[in-house]
Amino acid sequence: MIEKPTRKRFTILALVFGSVVINYLDRSNISIAAPLMKTDLGLDSVRMGYVFSAFSITYALLQVPGGAIVDRVNPRKLYPFILFWWSLATMVQGFLQTFGGFLSTRAAVGVFEAPAYPMNNRIVTAWFPEHERASAIASYTSGQFIGLAFLSPLLVLIQDWVGWRGLFITSGLIGIVWSLVWYVFYRSPEQHTGLNQAERSLIAPDNPNTQNGGMVTKVALFQWSDLHYPFSYRKLWGLYIGQFCLNTLFAFFLTWFPTYLVEYRGLSFVKTGWLSSIPFLAAFFGVLLSGFLSDYLVRTGHSNAFARKTPILTGMLLSMSILFANYTNDTSLIIFFLSLAFFGNGLASITWVFISLMAPRQLIGLVGGVFNFIGGLAAVVTPIVIGYLVKAGDFQPVLIYIAVVTAVGFCSYLFLVGRVERIVIES
Repeated sequence: MIEKPTRKRFTILALVFGSVVINYLDRSNISIAAPLMKTDLGLDSVRMGYVFSAFSITYALLQVPGGAIVDRVNPRKLYPFILFWWSLATMVQGFLQTFGGFLSTRAAVGVFEAPAYPMNNRIVTAWFPEHERASAIASYTSGQFIGLAFLSPLLVLIQDWVGWRGLFITSGLIGIVWSLVWYVFYRSPEQHTGLNQAERSLIAPDNPNTQNGGMVTKVALFQWSDLHYPFSYRKLWGLYIGQFCLNTLFAFFLTWFPTYLVEYRGLSFVKTGWLSSIPFLAAFFGVLLSGFLSDYLVRTGHSNAFARKTPILTGMLLSMSILFANYTNDTSLIIFFLSLAFFGNGLASITWVFISLMAPRQLIGLVGGVFNFIGGLAAVVTPIVIGYLVKAGDFQPVLIYIAVVTAVGFCSYLFLVGRVERIVIES
């Protein structure tokens, strides 16, 4: 009788999903707190833009070293370590009084969150065979959208009960508890006693850390010469530019979106909490559709280029619909166009699958770090650009800027990425 594979990889995926939810909770809570923070601390839109970007500056700068660390440190030890420290930095924000204090603590959150996404990608690459990988990536990526969709109204209520300072303290406590959960339950495939040989055989052939079908991890020593490889291929630059453009729209929703609804569209805080959850729900459905559709197209014989690029190109086209929100004052239509744009952003957000499929096997973490670094620059640039664009109180130029950048990303995937195939570096 043929042994049926166990499903322990999906338990691991649930752990990654939970970590992504907390990751984005601690990134986005400041967007909920921002309108009250601005008043209490006397911050104008420009200085608020710099506070929003402080996280992203260190987060982006540390992607490459973070990716190199991920290739060499066991996720069971590294993930709870960074979770604890970014959560503690989040808690501290509840006690701050100064602009400089927020710049430093937001930067600290960026430092410790930097290895998280390269590590997520390493974990999924190790635990899932190629034909399940896009679905797995879509599932954990959806955590950033579903978490924010359901948490946004809750965060608004928490802020209403305990103030914006209590919001930061509560968020940090959740992350500290989760760091303990991760350490207790996570194991790598070769150390996990719960999966049977059938599941080991299922995931082993595509695992870049295995040899001869076994589950033995072989860690390469870091070489400075490795650093030039992620920057030496046009197709990788196509991914990097596309990720920057994709993250521009996401950065708007993660930072200025509630302020847009409250200050420019004149909605109340409570109503903003509920309405702001709708685009995140749309993005959640977009990213799930993207992953499962992409894997379905692969299983039915379509090429990787068609199966992986189609959702991304379609999603970027839909993301440009954010521009239409400039031409209506109807709240329902505004939310519709913003939701359609964010649905498109979700549809396009399985881009990490290209790192799994195209990066040199021995440098997946490093290439993932570069990919996330350049994508992360959007979260540095976008809040500051928006801060200057809205100095006069008008958000219309912001939506035009986002639509144009998204169009550039569409062209990058269309013309630069080319064939979807593994880059091989001869040793």
